[in-house]
Formats: sequence, C-alpha cells, structure tokens
Amino acid sequence: MSSALDLNEKALEADIEKDLESDPRNTALSNHEKTFEAGVLGPETPPVQEEENNDTQPDPNALPRPPDGGLHAWMKVFGGFLVYINIWGFTISYGAFQTYYQHKLLSDSTASAISWIGTVQAWLLIMVGVLSGPLFDLGYFRSMLYAGNFLIVLGIMMLSLATKYWQVFLAQGICMGLGAGLLYIPSLALVGIWFEKRRALALGIVMSGTAVGGVCYIIAFDRLVPTIGFPWTMRVLGFIALALAIMAIPCLLSGSSMLARPRKARSLFDKTAFADSLFILFTCSTFTTFLGYIVPYFYIAAYAQDTLQTSESTALYILVACLAGSFFGRLLWGYVAQKSGNMVAWLGCAIVSGIVGFSWIGIDHESNFIAFSVMWGFFSASLVTLPGSAFPNICPDLSRLGTRLGMSWGISSIASLIGAPIAGALLKTHTAADGTTKTNFLGVQIWTGACLLAGSVCLAVLWLATVRKQKTGWFI
Repeated sequence: MSSALDLNEKALEADIEKDLESDPRNTALSNHEKTFEAGVLGPETPPVQEEENNDTQPDPNALPRPPDGGLHAWMKVFGGFLVYINIWGFTISYGAFQTYYQHKLLSDSTASAISWIGTVQAWLLIMVGVLSGPLFDLGYFRSMLYAGNFLIVLGIMMLSLATKYWQVFLAQGICMGLGAGLLYIPSLALVGIWFEKRRALALGIVMSGTAVGGVCYIIAFDRLVPTIGFPWTMRVLGFIALALAIMAIPCLLSGSSMLARPRKARSLFDKTAFADSLFILFTCSTFTTFLGYIVPYFYIAAYAQDTLQTSESTALYILVACLAGSFFGRLLWGYVAQKSGNMVAWLGCAIVSGIVGFSWIGIDHESNFIAFSVMWGFFSASLVTLPGSAFPNICPDLSRLGTRLGMSWGISSIASLIGAPIAGALLKTHTAADGTTKTNFLGVQIWTGACLLAGSVCLAVLWLATVRKQKTGWFI
C-alpha cells in the first residue's frame, strides 16, 4: 500500500509522452525552462512554422517539452513531497491507530471491524486516484488540489471529536480516503509533466514522502497521546497537515495555469484486456500478494503489545522500524530490478516475503520480532513498487498502458480492502489461567505467508508465460 503509488508511474509516463508526441510543435521546442514557462505562464505559445508538406495541424492543448529542472519544476517536486506526507503518511501509519482503537477508543469493536477503517481509507485512496487521472487530463487539477487537502484536514479534525465506531469510520476511512484519492495521481502527473530525463529521480523524491510521513506521524502520535490525550493529539496532527497543505498548494500551482486547459483523457476500460492471458495472470499475482502484504503493517504493533508484552511506545517504534526497512528496500530493489529485470526481482521478493511471513509464527522474543519487522518492510516494499515497472513487458499496446494498468490496479485494490479484515477475523482470544486475556495471532500469520506464497506461484507462471510468449530471455 505504502507505495502503491509506484504502480502508476509507467502509466503516467506513457500518457504524458503520448500527449507530447502528438504535437508537431514539440520537435522544434527547446528543453530550456524559459521556453517551457513561456508556454505555461504566457497566454499562448506561438506556433512554430511547419514544413510545407506537413498538413498536420498543431494540437492547441498539447504541452511543451519538460525543462527537467529550474525553480518551478523543483517546486512541484517539493509540493508533491509534502502532499504525499499527508495522503500516505496517515494511511501507512494506520497500524498505530489499529492498536490504540483495539485497546482504548474502540475496545468494544473487533480487530476485524477496526481494520476496515484503514483498508477503506487505503482503497478509496487508490480507486479515487484511478478516477482522478482523467479528471486531471480534463483540467480539474486546481479544484482537486483544494478539495483533496480540505477533506484530509477536515477528516483529521473530525476524528478528534469521534468517540464511536461509525464516527471514526466516516472521518478517517471515508473523508480522509476521498481527500487522499483526489491528490494521489494528479500530484505524480504534475511532476511528470515538468520532468523527462530526471523523471524517475523527481518521482522518487515525491514518493519518499510516504515513509517520511508514516514515521513522523507515528512518532508524534506516540509522544502526544500520553501527554495531551487522543482528541488534542489529532488536532495537533490536523494543524501539521494544514501547514503542509498551505505550503504545498502554491508550490504545485506555481507556473501551471495552463493545466486548466482540457486535454484528451485516457479511457478507463479496455474490454480486450480480459482476453489477454498475461493481463489476467498479472492481475491474479498482484491481487493475491496484496491480500497478505498489508496485514503485518496493521498488526505489528498489536502483536508486540499483546503477545510480547512490550510497552505501547516500543510497539509503535517497531512499526517505525518496519517502515524504515521498506524505505531502503524500495531503493535497493529498484536498482536490482534494473540489473536483473523487474519481473525476476519481483518474483524473488515475493517468495522471500512469503517465507518471512511464515517465520512470524516462531517469533516469541522482542529482538527477533524487530528483525522480522525490518525484514518484512525491506522485502515486501518491492511488492508494490516493481509491478508498475514490470507491466509494460506484458502490455501488447503501450498506447493502452495507462488504461490497462488502471484496470488491473483497480481490481487488485479490492485485495487491499479485504485482506486485513479477513486476517482480523482469524484472530482468536482466550482467557489464560491467571485471568488475563490472550490473543492468538496464528491465523493472521498463516494468512500472511499463504497469500504471499500463492502470489509467488502466480508470479512464476506469469514469468514463464511472458518468457515463452515474448522470447526475449529470462531476465525481464
């Protein structure tokens, strides 16, 4: 989930390149920032004189070529980084809320019911994000930027007033999820428009806000709740989110007034995809891995407290260690994928993640659990970063890349929605001889490992089928 956002990078690049290549003026445009800003800030870029034999008319809605740098471009990166701290920071840190809700605020609710709040938030982020891409193409970025940030801050502030399950669900699950979805894809797309050769670097900086936000919000939550209570903690976090939004908005809007002009939006559905065996295998692979991927992030802190008897603070810092592992894993596996092939690296990490998931069953010491958490974050990070890089290898028509990836991602997002609640329903509680209540996490652990290994089998079949069909070698 934490970096689900990486799946859309290739789709965004394909869409942006398609827009750029459709305009014959672009062949004569310079990459210099001054030329780009003239097209963005000025009333209209003067048309370039066409060759006599070229009857193609220029597209008035096409964008000039990206400058790959300059003040406005890097302001977009900084603004996107701040936005991702908010939209993914609260989503990826939900494990801290899960533990607090189970033990205090919503102690009358089951772990499965509580986990629905976080999974609905993540699911809306992804599904609304898929839909917000075409809205961005139609020129509604400014409206989505204001509405998305408003909904996030409103959700946090309303959460500070919540005392019942349905109130928490509406504030954190629905309101914050909708707001994050409106900002998810447009923030990446905007950065992609300003960068070409440095696009991977720029998008990597933006998406690093995911881990930064998760770590910062977890630490703030841990330090503030014992001293000022949950309501005021959420208000403080709400003001932090508001400050980040106030800084991000002018950065993202600087030099981008021309984005209000509509461009051709990509299609949301391609029925021919369901006749493509590689597309079906790819979707099955992501669906099964997503069923188990998100589970430890939700239950690591709860396991540390309930089974290992750690303090609440220690449990949250173990979750922070897991997120730190995912940050470094995302960087390393991206490099490995460039050398060995995206699908090979993806398959290897899925197998190792499944084994690590099953190893959770035998952990009964705090030090071992810390090692498990770091390893889980390190290896599982690739399960949401590499699929987007691997998808172009199985897409027969790159002009449909964005549409098909959006379809596959939309289907797989359902797994993110139901995975943690199913695992929560497998939790068993019993009363020990000393009268204390114990929680048995065996069902959660088996579910995690089984889903990852099932996904590995699907991935292996996809890999072999792709090699056989394309005949381009094993390292793909």
